[in-house]
Amino acid sequence: MRRMRTPSALAGLSLVLLTLVFAVIGPWLWGEEAVRFDPLHTLEGHSSAHLLGTDDGGRDLLARTLAATRQSVWLALLATLITTAVGVPLGALPSVLGPRAARFTAGLIDSLVAFPVLLLAMFAALLAGAGARGAVVGIGAAAVPGLARLTRTLADTVATSDYVAAARVLGAGRAAVLVRHVLPNIAEPLILTVTANLGYALLGLATLSLLGLGVQPPDYDWGRLLHDTLPRVYVDPEVVAGPALAVAIAGTGFALLGESLARASARAPSAPRGEPRTVLPPGCGPLPAAPDAVLEARDLTVSFGGVTPVRGVSFSVAPGELVGIVGESGSGKSLTALAVGGLLPHPGTASGHVLLGGRPLEEVPRRELGTRLAMVFQDPMAALNPALRVGSQLAEVATTHLGASRREAWRRAADRLGRVRLPDPEAQARRYPHEFSGGMRQRAVIAMGLMGEPELIVADEPTTALDVTVQKRVLELLAEVNETTGAAGLLISHDLAVVSRHCGRVLVMYAGRIVEELPSSELRRARHPYTRALVASSPDLKTDRSLPLATIPGRQPAPAEVPDGCAFAPRCARALERCRTDRPEPTAGLACWNPEDA
Repeated sequence: MRRMRTPSALAGLSLVLLTLVFAVIGPWLWGEEAVRFDPLHTLEGHSSAHLLGTDDGGRDLLARTLAATRQSVWLALLATLITTAVGVPLGALPSVLGPRAARFTAGLIDSLVAFPVLLLAMFAALLAGAGARGAVVGIGAAAVPGLARLTRTLADTVATSDYVAAARVLGAGRAAVLVRHVLPNIAEPLILTVTANLGYALLGLATLSLLGLGVQPPDYDWGRLLHDTLPRVYVDPEVVAGPALAVAIAGTGFALLGESLARASARAPSAPRGEPRTVLPPGCGPLPAAPDAVLEARDLTVSFGGVTPVRGVSFSVAPGELVGIVGESGSGKSLTALAVGGLLPHPGTASGHVLLGGRPLEEVPRRELGTRLAMVFQDPMAALNPALRVGSQLAEVATTHLGASRREAWRRAADRLGRVRLPDPEAQARRYPHEFSGGMRQRAVIAMGLMGEPELIVADEPTTALDVTVQKRVLELLAEVNETTGAAGLLISHDLAVVSRHCGRVLVMYAGRIVEELPSSELRRARHPYTRALVASSPDLKTDRSLPLATIPGRQPAPAEVPDGCAFAPRCARALERCRTDRPEPTAGLACWNPEDA
C-alpha cells in the first residue's frame, strides 16, 4: 500500500472517485436541466446563467456535461467488459491447447496486434452500425488484441509451472487447468490492466462520437457534446471546455490508477519448466519387465532437437527400494526423473522403454498415473498453486481419481498432512502455501503424493534451499514413507552423503549416462574414477582439514559436446587411448575401460 501513496496514484484515485461521484449524482441533479429546451437562448456563449453556454436547443452545456458522466462511464464499462470477455480467454487458450492450435491462436493474436487500434475500432463500429452499440463494440474489439497478448504472456509463465504440470498428470481437463490454475494466478495483473483500459475506452468512445460514429441524438455522451460544439470553437471556445475536460479528467484518472496499481503489485514471473509431454511415443515395442520391478527403464534417451542430454539410461527399482541418482549439475539426473514422470519440458522427446508396474508408461492413463506415481519437486513453492488453499489442492486428487465427495476428500487431505507430521493438520489444510515455511511446503507436497496409493515416489532434489535440520527431517520422512507404504523411491541428488545415508543403491550419472551402479555401502570402494572423485570431493568428519579440498579438474561436457569415447576421459588420470576413441558399455554395473581396484 505504500506504493499507492505516490503522487500519480493519489491523483488517479482522486480523479476516478470524482468521476464516479458525478456518474451517480449527475443525472439526478442536472438531468432535467440538461434536456430542457429554451428556444430563446440558443447557441449562446458564456454568461452568468450558463457558464459554458448553450447548444442549438438552448440547453445548458455545463448541465449536459455533468449529466453525461453516467452515460460515458457506462459505455466505457461495457466496452471494457467486451474486451475482457474476449481478450482474456483468447490469450489464455494457447497455454492449454495442443502445439498446433496454440501456434495458430498465437499467430492470430500477433496478426490482430499489427492493426492500428483506431482503424480497427472504426471498422468494427461500422460493421456493428452507427450509434452507441456500434461504438461500444468497436472500442471493445479494438482493445482485444493488446489484452490477449498480455494474457498470453502471463499465462505462459503460469502454465509451465510444476503445479500445472501436476494437474495435467492428475488428468485435469483443459478447462479445469485454465479456470482453476492458470487464470486465478494471473487475475491480479489482468484486473489492473482492465482498470487502465477503462480510461482508454473513455477516450476511444469520445473519439468515435466526435467523428459521428458513436452516440446519436437524442442521446448524448461527452464525445457527442464535442461533436455538436466543435464548429463553434473559434467563436465561443468555452463551449468545448466542459466535455473536453471531462474526457481528459476521467480518462487520465483511470489510466493513472491502473498503472499505479500495476506498479504497486508488480512481481517477478515464475521460471518456466515447459509443457508436459508424453514420455514415450506410441509404437515402442513391448518390453518384458524385470521380476517384481515397480519401475524399469531400458535405453531411455531424452533429446531436444539435435541435443541429447540423456543417452541410453537403463535401471530398475523394486517395491520398497529407495534408489539414488547422483552426479554433477548437468549430468541428466533431473531430466531422467522428468522423463519417468511424463513431464519433459517442450520440445523434449524421449525414446526407449519405461515400464511402471510392468506396463509401458505411455499406456498408463493420465488419471491412473496421477495416483500410482508421486513427484516431489525441488521447489515446493512452484509445485503448489499459490492461489489455492493447501487442503483444496490435496483434496483435488481424491475427488478426481478416487471419486470421493468434497467432505471425504478434505478429511483425507487433513489425514495426509498429519501423516507427514504437520501440527494441527486441520488448520494447516486451510492455509495458503505462502503461509508455510519451506520445510512445511515440502511436507505438503509429499502429502499430496500420498493422497492416492503411489507405487513410485520420484523426489528431484527435495531438500534444495532447506537448512540442514529441515533437510534431515524431510529425507527421514521420505525414507519412512518409502518403508511404511512399500512404494519404490527414486531420489535425485548431488549430495553423496544424503544418498548413501538413505538409499540402498546408487546410480552415478555423468554426461547423460549411468557410469556406475553399486550399493550405497560400497561407495568408498567404487571402481569408476568419476565415482571415486565424487566421493573424494565430499568431505566428512574424517576428512583431514589440513589438506586442500579435493576437486575434479576440468568440466563436464555440454550435451552437444560429448566425445565419441568415454565422456570422462578428458578429466580422468587413468584414461587410456582406448578411452578417448571407444565408448565403454555398462558391464556388471560399471562402464569403464580402466577402473580402479576395489
